[in-house]
Amino acid sequence: MQDKITKEKLEKYFLISGKALKIAEKNINAKRKKEAEEILKMAGCYLSDAKYFQSKKDFVNAFAAVNYAHGWLDTGARLGIFKVKDDKLFVVK
Repeated sequence: MQDKITKEKLEKYFLISGKALKIAEKNINAKRKKEAEEILKMAGCYLSDAKYFQSKKDFVNAFAAVNYAHGWLDTGARLGIFKVKDDKLFVVK
């Protein structure tokens, strides 16, 4: 059991969520553009917060924030706001 958030683990999650964000930005359902913009804004804010916490060496809060960011992206994917099919990066139907 791992009970620490390591720098390496945090970097892994930054990469995963960063990749998911780029894919979501390129695959917006045109009929849901306003919702997509709000989700992307929230995901971006949480990623920014995560970077801030990382810079302060607060890996626990950074990890939480990066996961919140990805949660927003997953919500958009699940609701069809983003037209994505990658079930390794997103929760898709």
